[in-house]
Amino acid sequence: MRIRSAAVADIDALLELELASFASDRLSRRQFRYMLTRAHAQTLVAEDDQRLLGYVLVLFSRATSVARLYSIAVAEQARGQGVGRALVVAAEQAAWAEERAFMRLEIRRDNTASQALFEVAGYRRFGVLSDYYADHEEALRYEKRLSPDRKPLLKRVPFYAQTLDFTCGPSSLMMAMQALRPEIELTRTLELRIWRESTTIFMTSGHGGCGPLGLALAAERRGFSVEVFVNDPGVPLIDSVRSPEKKEVMRLVHEDMCAESERRGIPVQQGTLGIEDLQARWDRGVVPLVLISSYRIYREKFPHWVVVTGFDAHFVYCHDPYVDLDNGETTLDSIDMPIRREDFSRMARYGRVGLQAVVLISASQDQPQANDPALGGPRAHGSVGEQEARISAQDNNAHG
Repeated sequence: MRIRSAAVADIDALLELELASFASDRLSRRQFRYMLTRAHAQTLVAEDDQRLLGYVLVLFSRATSVARLYSIAVAEQARGQGVGRALVVAAEQAAWAEERAFMRLEIRRDNTASQALFEVAGYRRFGVLSDYYADHEEALRYEKRLSPDRKPLLKRVPFYAQTLDFTCGPSSLMMAMQALRPEIELTRTLELRIWRESTTIFMTSGHGGCGPLGLALAAERRGFSVEVFVNDPGVPLIDSVRSPEKKEVMRLVHEDMCAESERRGIPVQQGTLGIEDLQARWDRGVVPLVLISSYRIYREKFPHWVVVTGFDAHFVYCHDPYVDLDNGETTLDSIDMPIRREDFSRMARYGRVGLQAVVLISASQDQPQANDPALGGPRAHGSVGEQEARISAQDNNAHG
């Protein structure tokens, strides 16, 4: 047996294996061609002198250090011969060559063969996605650190996927709040309520994003202690708006938020926080929200809020509330994203002026009761809009 990179000439054999391995949700000829010619991915095949024995497909997305094992299949006649294990090792080597320090995947709960394969290979189960597949089966989340010396200490921050393009700030704040007070429910109603309170511009011509003062005020009203660091005392993101009328609305809203922050005693510091300063506050129990430029992750220039979940010597870890379903991502790609510390420093600024903004959320001794309507009502599950993943129940065959 030998393992090599797949080529376009292998598509017929890959399709034949795909049809034999999966009853539904199969990769098409067009998808294989895309993966082999255009996607930031690696497809590896195992073969002997007669036939294709199996394949593994690994995706490399975002400006993070995570690879995603998307699909693996082994021909029926080759099972039990170590082909699956060899493909997993080759996939890990390909991920390491792409400077990915972590491999993640999803497996159906009823796919015990794949669970055994990856658990023997050193993967740990770190979560469950309920009602994940088309037939309502659960998905088990697995992860392996490809560099064993990197062992981050992560906060137990829940994940909530934003449901609208402009609610990354409220969704990040909701995650931080529930990390500090688990009784808070994460719902779309709360997401929209915080957005209404926090947005800088609210006009019929377009939805507005949330600035640091708006998010800080929303948290403080719910009984949390907050502190804001921003390097520019002016109206955040006003240079990205051309309309004089919009600029005037943004200015008035910003001035009102400044006045309310002062009345409520919210510390607003003109300056920046480096990674070491953020980590020191995280170590003291603070959950930071950080404004980043999304260009390095999504190749689109828009401001975006994330919530920090941990640090180690190499990475800053974040929950990103945006799940890029259109590009085949799932929540697995957005949870505890490891971003190199130097890359995170470059991301944590936006626009021509290099706006840097951080909102620090911490527990307050004066907390509202859990049934306070301002917290969003009775507890329920929150995240929405999951992308269906693909894991076969057959031996050693799995799609993620």
